[in-house]
Amino acid sequence: MTSAAARMQTVEPRDSAVEARCVIAVAGAELVADPAGVLFWPEQGVLAVADLHLEKGSSFARRGVLLPPYDTAATLARLAELVARYAPRTVIALGDSFHDGGGPARLADTDRASLKSMQRGRDWIWIMGNHDPEPADDIGGRFLDTLSVGTLTFRHEPTETGKGEIAGHLHPVARVARRGRSVSRRCFASDDNRTVMPAFGAYTGGLNVRDRAFANVFTTLAFTAHMMGERRLYAVAARQCLPD
Repeated sequence: MTSAAARMQTVEPRDSAVEARCVIAVAGAELVADPAGVLFWPEQGVLAVADLHLEKGSSFARRGVLLPPYDTAATLARLAELVARYAPRTVIALGDSFHDGGGPARLADTDRASLKSMQRGRDWIWIMGNHDPEPADDIGGRFLDTLSVGTLTFRHEPTETGKGEIAGHLHPVARVARRGRSVSRRCFASDDNRTVMPAFGAYTGGLNVRDRAFANVFTTLAFTAHMMGERRLYAVAARQCLPD
């Protein structure tokens, strides 16, 4: 069920469709897909994360929709664990890092301190997205539209013709039938040319990989959805995923 673009790193239990972690090959680069929703590129020391949507709760609150105001702290805590685990030289946040342009100003002092702690001693790149198209003050890092490293280009929105592309924006989710019911999970959508990363933020939703938006990116269903489980990834051919 896995594509040629991925090979097993470790397998537990012994099931050819179950990956504890998965090494995804994109344009010759070998990237470790973590079940927590990040990509790590060991050769370059790069950790990529997509669609944090920090301060989404406070953004909704300003419009009168009250959500528990803990999404930013929860998202940053999960990210901090992964930064500590992989110790990257560079972190690339692939756009829509804040849910709106005013998000950075609404950061709590504790969340701002957490962010600056993660940035200490490494290069931190904010790729600008459609929710946060302008550079922000007092959150550290560098602001870019795209970043090319080796054979890869990191950007927010995937393009129709991109090769060696690592992107976010679409919030991929895969849906499969299991034991008489359907199960949906966030996923990495990947083939030899590109990977569209899952949304990382605590309050982010998802778009089914069988939606026509993905047909504009992957011209055929010959890609793999690496579905996120609690401790492992499940590789499923896109053609075996269910539409909504």
